[in-house]
Amino acid sequence: MAIKRILVADDEESIRWVLSRALKKKGFSVDLAEDGKQALSMFRSNGYDLAVLDIKMPGIQGLDLLKQVQEEFPETLVVIMTAESTMENAVMAMKNGAYDYLTKPFDLDALDAIILKAQKAAEVSDQIGHLKEELQEQYSFGRSIIGNSQPMQEVYKTLGRVANSDVTVLVTGESGTGKELIARAIHFNSQRLGKPFVAINCAAIPRELLENELFGHERGAFTGATDRKAGKFEQANGGTLFLDEIGDMPLELQAKLLRVLQEKEITRTGGSQTMQIDVRIVAATNQNIAELVEEKKFREDLYYRLNVVPISLPALNQRKDDIPSLVEFFLKRSQEELGVSAIECSKEALSLLKRHNWPGNVRELENVIKRATLLSPNHILMPSDFPGLLSNQSGKNQDESLEGLVARKLENSLAQMDLQELDNLYEMVLHQVERPLINIILQQTRGNQVRTAEILGINRNTLRKKIKTLEIDVKRGS
Repeated sequence: MAIKRILVADDEESIRWVLSRALKKKGFSVDLAEDGKQALSMFRSNGYDLAVLDIKMPGIQGLDLLKQVQEEFPETLVVIMTAESTMENAVMAMKNGAYDYLTKPFDLDALDAIILKAQKAAEVSDQIGHLKEELQEQYSFGRSIIGNSQPMQEVYKTLGRVANSDVTVLVTGESGTGKELIARAIHFNSQRLGKPFVAINCAAIPRELLENELFGHERGAFTGATDRKAGKFEQANGGTLFLDEIGDMPLELQAKLLRVLQEKEITRTGGSQTMQIDVRIVAATNQNIAELVEEKKFREDLYYRLNVVPISLPALNQRKDDIPSLVEFFLKRSQEELGVSAIECSKEALSLLKRHNWPGNVRELENVIKRATLLSPNHILMPSDFPGLLSNQSGKNQDESLEGLVARKLENSLAQMDLQELDNLYEMVLHQVERPLINIILQQTRGNQVRTAEILGINRNTLRKKIKTLEIDVKRGS
C-alpha cells in the first residue's frame, strides 16, 4: 500500500494551509478538515492512507478520533500533532495505536521523515500481506494437501471447522501420511497467520535435552549454559507449536507440559520467574495414545487435554484413488526443484504405482517420483523407471493366485485402452484368454482333441468350433 491520500485535521487554518501546501508539493493528494466530526465524515466517504490529526479539536477530540479510525480503518496510519504541554496525551496516543507524533511547533523536515518512514512501513506491510496470502494459498486445503477420496473429504471437513479457532488438535496417522503438513495448514489458515509456526520432534531429541528445547534455560542453569536461551514455547509465542511424536515424550515432561496447557505460563530451566505465553498446540503421533494411556506410558489427563479435536489421517493404501492426483502434484514439484523438463506418467506406470502397498505412505510416493524424475531419460515415465516397485511386484507374483494374476494383467491391459471407444470388450477378453488356454492344453496332449476337450470340460464339437473361430493351428499347437 503506497501512501497517496492524506487527511490533515486541525482547527488552526494556518496549520492546515502549511501542511497542505508542503504535502501537495511532494505529490500527495491532500484533504483538509477543521474539526474531528468533519474528519470522521471524510474518512467514511473517502478513506485515507495516512491521517495527520491534532490532539485538541472541537467536536471529536484527537484521541477519540484515533480510536474510531483504528476500529473502522485499521489500515490507515495516524500521526498525532500535539503541543509541548500535552506530551502525556501523545504518549497515550502511541499506546492507542498512533504511528507517530509531531510536537508543535514542528519543522516540515520532521513531517517528511515521518512520512518517509511510514511509506517504508507501508511497503513492508504490503510485502508481509503478500507473503501471508502466498503462505495461505500454499497451505490451503486441496493445494498442498492433495486428494478427493472419501477419507480425505472427512479430514477437510474437520480442518475447516477447527482452523479458525484456537482449540488443541491431535493428529494421528502412520509415518509419512503428512501430519506436519496438516499442522501447517491449520496454522496458515488460522487467525495466527503471520505469527510463528514452530515444530519440534519429541522422538528425535534425547529425553535429557527435550525439556531444555521446550522451555529454554537461564544463564548458569547448568554447566555450559553461558547465555540465556529461549525455548520452543517462547519462540512460538503468539503462534502455533507443533509437537510431533508426542507419544515419545517422557512421563515427567508430560506433567510439565500439562501445567503449561493449564496455566498458560512457562519457567525457563534454572529460572524462577514465570512468563505468560499464548501458544496454540497441535500435537501428532503415529502411536495409539489410548493404548499408551492404558499401559500407563502416557498421562490420561494430558491425553484429554490434547485430544480436544482428533484428526486421523488415512494411510495411502486406504485412499489409492488419490494416487493419480498425488503423482501429478509431485511431478510438478520435482520438475521445479530439480530443474528438469516436463515429465508425464504413463498409464502402465500409474497402474504399477496404484498396485504398490506404500508402507511409507505419501512420503514414500514423493521420494519414488522424485527419484524417477531425476533418473529417467524419457519424458514419459514407464514401469521400468520404477525398478524397486517392479521387483516387489515380481516377488508378490510368485505366490499370486491364478485369479489375481489374471486380474493384474487385465488391469494393465485395460489401463492402456480407451474404454469409451469399445463395444465388444467381453468377447475380446474371452478370446484373448481362450486362445492361449486351448493352445497350452493342445500342446500338453500333443494335439489330442478328445483329451483336450475332456480337460477343458467342453464338448468336442465345441472345441472344434473354437479352434476354427480362434484360428488355432492344431498341427503347430499355436
